[in-house]
Amino acid sequence: MNLKKIVAAGIAAVCAVSMAACGGSGDSSKVTDMQYKDIKLGETGKDIKANLKLSSHRTDMLKKDYPGTTWDQYIAEFNKMYPNIKVTVEANSDYANSAMTRLQGGDWGDIMMIPAVDRAELQNYFISYGSLGDMDKEVKYAVNQSYQKKVYGVASVGNASGIVYNKKVFKDAGIDSLPTTPDEFISDLKAVKNKTQAIPLYTNYAAGWTMGAWDAYIGGTATGDPDYMNNVFTHSKNPFKDPGDGTHSYNVYKILYDAVADGLTEDDYSTTDWESSKNKLNAGEIATMVLGSWAVSQIQAAGDNGEDVGYMPFPISVKGKQYATSAPDYAYGINKNSSTTDQEAAMIFVKWMTEKSNFAYNEGGISIVADDDRLPDLYSDFKNVKLIPDNPAPDGEEDLFNDLNSDSELNINSGGDARVQGIVEHAANKDQSYDNLVQEWNQKWNDALDSEGVDIK
Repeated sequence: MNLKKIVAAGIAAVCAVSMAACGGSGDSSKVTDMQYKDIKLGETGKDIKANLKLSSHRTDMLKKDYPGTTWDQYIAEFNKMYPNIKVTVEANSDYANSAMTRLQGGDWGDIMMIPAVDRAELQNYFISYGSLGDMDKEVKYAVNQSYQKKVYGVASVGNASGIVYNKKVFKDAGIDSLPTTPDEFISDLKAVKNKTQAIPLYTNYAAGWTMGAWDAYIGGTATGDPDYMNNVFTHSKNPFKDPGDGTHSYNVYKILYDAVADGLTEDDYSTTDWESSKNKLNAGEIATMVLGSWAVSQIQAAGDNGEDVGYMPFPISVKGKQYATSAPDYAYGINKNSSTTDQEAAMIFVKWMTEKSNFAYNEGGISIVADDDRLPDLYSDFKNVKLIPDNPAPDGEEDLFNDLNSDSELNINSGGDARVQGIVEHAANKDQSYDNLVQEWNQKWNDALDSEGVDIK
């Protein structure tokens, strides 16, 4: 049994011993029969009185000086429609790890941004918003937090994969067209180094979680295949090998290795600082950072030069065409052990955040509403890029990627910061070649395939 399954089993055992301890106030023996599709905001639940607790990863939105819309402002606006539903937000900067601990302790409240829980375990902690068929008509990415055709999470925002960059720095470096291949990108970074004072690529190594952003590009972005992550990668030996055409995961991570090895990043990776990096990119002291689209609005607001901050497609082309994986950020899950009143109030709040708050656009993201296809202005450089979401795994394999990821300890898109930090370390210290790193990853993945008895396609 892998670690994730052990943790999940432990959480389930804790909840079995003390159901009340794993939820909010009130009768924890029932689950509401309210469904997301039936909620009419401003009408449904007007007589509900509730005090809710939301556990979130967005610590920045709790700060009074946050340059965007704060949690307090969203809740105040929500209370104009629902004055008797009070919401308190708790946030943690180490959310990926702390949220799993909170689940195990059972003190997380009524709404949680769902951490890396196996799909089969979703029903143990969260209520269903409705059937997958119904929810697909309401929201994007419904399948990502579903199990056995029921949906347990509603994404807060959608993101597309790209690179934050400073337009003025690129212009000063003489770059008049955005790179579409790894070689072009490295060439542009060299031009930035030679012709400007800016750091070409800022790794944000020290923060850790920022390095995990690189994992988001190895699926549809690097392959053009929406089936790749959940249907191809999970049945492939040596998935990190070089395909020889500048695509796939090999060439995603190689960009980072080459940039560090060629001296195109900060002088000392151990002293990077996430908060100040936003100001520096805004001011033109940094040319590029590899982050999701969610970061753009924060960096634009971090100084006086927001108009210089842009978002470019990741520099990989598949047969001459560029793609960008469109994926959900953390999703709202509602505690199945909260009272039915609190569950209903929570579902109303989630729907309000999705449909009325303008949260996705405020944060520079993709709207979660199913029929809202507008894109924020930050995607102006994506006109010739095809956005593709990952297709779901086939029935019966919903947890296969998670199991392989855990068995291999590669933790792709799941707290694998140390693995990506290792790329920076070895490239800077010149103590291990990139191909040797890749060989280690392939062996770990192959061993996981064998241990899970996966058929190779």
